[in-house]
Amino acid sequence: MPATPAPLINPSPVPAGPADIRLVVTDMDGTLLDDAKHLPDGLWPMLAELRRRGVRFSPASGRQYATLARQFAPVADGTAFIAENGTYVVRDGVELHSDPLDTAVAAEITHTVRKLTEGGADVGAVVCGRRAAYVERTDEAFLAEVRRYYVEHRVVEDVTAVDDDVIKVAVFDFGPVEHGTAPALGAFAATHQVVVSGEHWVDIMNRTANKGTALRLLQRDLGITPAQTMVFGDYLNDLEMLDAADWSYAMSNAHPEVARRARHMAPSNNENGVLRTIAEVLDIPLPPA
Repeated sequence: MPATPAPLINPSPVPAGPADIRLVVTDMDGTLLDDAKHLPDGLWPMLAELRRRGVRFSPASGRQYATLARQFAPVADGTAFIAENGTYVVRDGVELHSDPLDTAVAAEITHTVRKLTEGGADVGAVVCGRRAAYVERTDEAFLAEVRRYYVEHRVVEDVTAVDDDVIKVAVFDFGPVEHGTAPALGAFAATHQVVVSGEHWVDIMNRTANKGTALRLLQRDLGITPAQTMVFGDYLNDLEMLDAADWSYAMSNAHPEVARRARHMAPSNNENGVLRTIAEVLDIPLPPA
């Protein structure tokens, strides 16, 4: 018999009165997706019901736009995608916002990662452009990780020479990135954002770029307030996004800093916490598990 799901957890009381939610935004890995990287059962009926009620839905992820668009192809029409940790926002196939890196900075980051590799670190850079992601490392173990998040990727001889607007440089570390590669890239934090976006990933972006900035832009575009916005996240790249919504939820599996920053807690990503919370707050029946 399957274990009984944990109850919803709310360290702060939910706002009084009926919930006037007009926008639901969720991180992907560790939040909407379970640990096997699967979308939750019941997602498509839930999104259909949200649309029927006039509630917008937006995935917000470090993943590239092409990856998110493929995952949400059944509902892509009308969906806004906050991609590449907020550096690229697209709605109905039209770019709403991007925040490209200076090419010299992207090259400097790449050179730093190359030096780490020469020193024995098991890392690789992913130079994220508008059209595709670019990598130099060719071993299957690394490329398998790249394919998870970047369906449009190309192996090139020199990522500093690509003809594309670079919006982010992501670095994958086969070890724990928070104690390995992230500190080694700390020099860039004086002028740019160095954000740990998962156990093995760190992203370097412009200081103005994050999921929160992208969400506030989307709210303005849609005429939706923070009080009408529900947000779910689990990792450090979600912090600014949580600040942009009154209904902010950290998953029970979230990084401790995320749990401190959010107003409320939701069950874990492996317990369908996003859909269960939406269902409770908006009084939408969930199909039986």
